[in-house]
Amino acid sequence: MKFLGNILWFLLGGLVSALSWAFAGVLWCITIIGIPVGLQCFKFASLSLFPFGKDVLYGGGAPSLLLNILWLVVSGLPLAFAHAAWGCLLCITIVGIPFGLQFFKLARLALLPFGSRIVAVG
Repeated sequence: MKFLGNILWFLLGGLVSALSWAFAGVLWCITIIGIPVGLQCFKFASLSLFPFGKDVLYGGGAPSLLLNILWLVVSGLPLAFAHAAWGCLLCITIVGIPFGLQFFKLARLALLPFGSRIVAVG
């Protein structure tokens, strides 16, 4: 099921999501100070291409909190809003609910990317 879900995900919006993360990463990598943030964006772009079978664990300390606040102001809100909008659109139909839930997972990740880890599930 994960394989089929990932293929359908890629075709139904995963590519658009990954491109938004990659665009944010390119913008952050323009400056030397933003390179760590940009690399984090590229990591999440690869997650948003094939999210089924993966989960995100949140945590982190004070440095993660400071980076998350900076991220939220500069890039997080537009990406989270876009992912949440896609999730709402896909949850209109019963068939689209699993895909909408993946977009909601990515919307939460767009708000708090630092201090989070991506883990494989089962």
